[in-house]
Amino acid sequence: MNKKYKILELVKEYIDDKKSNEKWTEGQDWVSYSGPVFDSEEYIAAIDTLLSEWLIVGKESRKFEDDFPAHLGMRHGVLTNSGSSANLLMVSAATSRNLFNLQKGAKVITPVVCFPTTINPIIQNNLEPVFVDVTLPDLNLDLDEVERVLKNDTDREIKAIMFAHVLGNPPDMERLMSLVEEYDLFFFEDACDALGSYYKGKKLGSFGEISTCSLFPAHHMTMGEGGFIATNSAKARKVLTSLRDWGRACYCNTAKPGSVVATTACGNRFKNWLPGMPDAVYDHRYVFDEIGYNLKPLDLQASIGLKQLDKLPHLDAARRKNHKKLSEIFLPYSKYFHLPVATENSDPCWFAFLMTIKEDAPFTRNDIVSHLESSKIQTRSYFSGNILAHPGYNHMAEQYGDLSKSFPVARLVTTNSFFLGTFAGLTDEKMAYIKKSVDAFFEDIK
Repeated sequence: MNKKYKILELVKEYIDDKKSNEKWTEGQDWVSYSGPVFDSEEYIAAIDTLLSEWLIVGKESRKFEDDFPAHLGMRHGVLTNSGSSANLLMVSAATSRNLFNLQKGAKVITPVVCFPTTINPIIQNNLEPVFVDVTLPDLNLDLDEVERVLKNDTDREIKAIMFAHVLGNPPDMERLMSLVEEYDLFFFEDACDALGSYYKGKKLGSFGEISTCSLFPAHHMTMGEGGFIATNSAKARKVLTSLRDWGRACYCNTAKPGSVVATTACGNRFKNWLPGMPDAVYDHRYVFDEIGYNLKPLDLQASIGLKQLDKLPHLDAARRKNHKKLSEIFLPYSKYFHLPVATENSDPCWFAFLMTIKEDAPFTRNDIVSHLESSKIQTRSYFSGNILAHPGYNHMAEQYGDLSKSFPVARLVTTNSFFLGTFAGLTDEKMAYIKKSVDAFFEDIK
């Protein structure tokens, strides 16, 4: 038995033993809202990859890029170091003169209730966000308001729309895509919370020309930090890869020194690649045709992701099961909440269980959240609430006047919305404890 095999055997033994001895004690240990669901396979894959001494994008990343797009209903994809980076690359690709050439100053419709990484790439690419309110109970962008804004845009300054499917639940995609077609909009589809969700049998993440998915530990599957950009366009994939890799023109696969073969773009690297310099024989791997970034993942991350892919059906099924259980827990108290309802014709793989407390309820969000957290049950506010109320963004708020009047649902979300987790780590035992804690809270309300 070689030393590497011994190491991996010991890793398996250590993790299996650790997992078998893990215990959760009601009222003492936290009920997390999310987290990675690993067994020894992920740890073995990570250490095996690390021991290969190949750190950057390599065979594990290439395999993930080959295998994962189908899970978003797309043909091509680019792996990156985070879902935030995926969103940045998606918008940057659309502004590339080598792809869609979306011009500086173009306006992009986006919901005012969001996670910052949905709107930050708009701002970072010198585009202008046009904020719209959201609807209850789903908190997706208000399509009536979207249509009104588009009709009033007589100069046709609005060129795109960008939003995230809220916790796995889409808006009315048929109506949305009809507006996209009617007004010739570019659709940036943020599917970071929606892996495994469908609308009319079509996977979320396959409606836009480019879409994104997050592989952060809180999400449907994880590789630690990680994100993915998906597309059906081979040209878009090339631009996305270039932007991820410093703007490099070379699109051959990363390979170990001396292993580049003639079938890659750089089978003959040293040619005249530089326009305007006919006498320059230059290495194509150091020719740049985009102003890019370095947003590559580690191959170690991809090795973890490949093991998670094998478990994705189980992880998705657990989310659906736990969302149903939470629905049953809160149904007796529905008069106090706007509870989640799947959009008609959709089949969400729920990221979380989202609730908005009604304004006439005899308790506040702080009351119930404090009760749950004191019981060691983790909760989360629905991301930003109204993003324009935050210090980093309120310089954009002036044109909208009184935020409470301009975005009334966003105001309610900011003060009254929160969610509980649905991930596979929430066992039946933990779900029973959540029910006990929720029932105890409402005993006092009665």
